[in-house]
This record gives sequence, structure tokens and C-alpha cells, in this order.
Amino acid sequence: MRIVTALYLIYLAAPIVMLAVGSFGESWTNTLFPTGLTTRWYEEVYNDPSFRRAFLTSLQVVLATCVIDALIGVPLAYALHAARQRGIGLAVRMVSLMPIVVPELVLAFGFILVFSSNTLPWLGSIWLLIAGHVVLTMPYLLNTLVADMAHMDIDGHERAAMSLGASFPQRFFDIVLPSLRHSLLSGLIVVAALSVGEFQLSNLVAGFLDRTYPIVLLQAFYGATGFACAATVVLLLLAALASAASGASARLGRAG
Repeated sequence: MRIVTALYLIYLAAPIVMLAVGSFGESWTNTLFPTGLTTRWYEEVYNDPSFRRAFLTSLQVVLATCVIDALIGVPLAYALHAARQRGIGLAVRMVSLMPIVVPELVLAFGFILVFSSNTLPWLGSIWLLIAGHVVLTMPYLLNTLVADMAHMDIDGHERAAMSLGASFPQRFFDIVLPSLRHSLLSGLIVVAALSVGEFQLSNLVAGFLDRTYPIVLLQAFYGATGFACAATVVLLLLAALASAASGASARLGRAG
């Protein structure tokens, strides 16, 4: 069992290690390992205007996605939790998980059909791109919040507050929101990590001036290998930082 686990971990880590090695190689052509040692690929990624623009676009999309997810997700998670308590949880859960079940290409083609018409000519706009990211990431935040609501017995706290005369706004803002602060932060970090790396939908609905980092990254692999490896390592570091922050937030929530 240990051997199988070790082989599996090596299988997972090998591509990442090779990308990191390739990002510092001077050249890499028809050989197992690159030759030479250089840091110029990272300098070229930093100085490349298309990558800088794509990086900033990705940051804008991630920030907007997180804000919209938070504003919609918390009330929606509260409603889903209440619906589950009323015995219609299975139907509600199926609806909330639909964006995960439906392939991203199907969702992207639907966006293209609907938003390339004369009535809704929004295809290629950054707002449609953000809307797509919200649809794709919302289920992950909802499931985190709903699970934590059940675990923390939000209903019991609300009933106690209601018995003391607390109104719904008082219960929501004084009990529900403070109780969900750690799970909300953890869920939003997961949302950010997913949004940063999202490619399929973004590649089909993004405009030329609003291409995200993964889209430009794919095009880099048609050029210098070292440059593409360095650009990929930057994306992996961003995802790793988001994952580490999510884990730290979860531990903080359990400690609190």
C-alpha cells in the first residue's frame, strides 16, 4: 500500500517538478531534462505586456467573482439550509450542484448562443466572463456554507434568539453572519483558486482584450518551452497560495 501511495504521489508531483526545472533551463529540445541554467524566462514573463494584462484581468475577475459570490452566496446558502430543514433538501441540492454536473463547454456554448444575439450583445465583455465564473464557483461556496450551518446548529441559536424577541435582521446579522465568517473566508479562497485556473469557459466567452491568464498561458506553449514553464509555475504558485490560505482559514475556524 505504501509503495502504491508513493508511486501515485510521484506521478502527481513529476509534472510539476519538471515544469519548475524547465522554467530555469536555458533550452529544452528533445531531451529529458533542459540544459543550462537561467532566470530570464521569469523576467520575460514579467516584462511581457500580454501576460501582465492577462494577470491583471484575472485579478479583476477573481475579485469581482469573490464579491458577487459573497453577496449572493450567504443569503442563498441560508435559504438552502432552511429549505433542507423543511424536507426538500435533495431537490435543492441537485439544483445547487447543477453547474458542477453540467460540463463547462455546455455552459460556454449556452452563453455564446444567448449573449451573441442582437438583444443581448454581451459576448466578449468582462462582465459576462465574471458572470460565468460566478456560476461555476458558486456551488463550492454554497456547499461549504450550508455544511457549516448544519454543523454549527444555526437553527438552535436562532430559536434561542427568537425566544428573546430578536427579529430576523437581528438574527441574520448578529448570529448567522458572525458564525459563518471563517467558513465564508475559506470558501472564498477556494473560489479564488478555481477562478484563477479556469480555462474552458473563459477561452470561449472572453474578448481579446479581456483574456485571462490561463488563456494566454496556453498560447505560450507554442513558443519557447522555458517561457511557458515559467508562466505555468507562476499560475501554480498562485493556486498553491490560495490553497494554503484556505487550509489556514479552515484551521482557524475550527480553533475558534
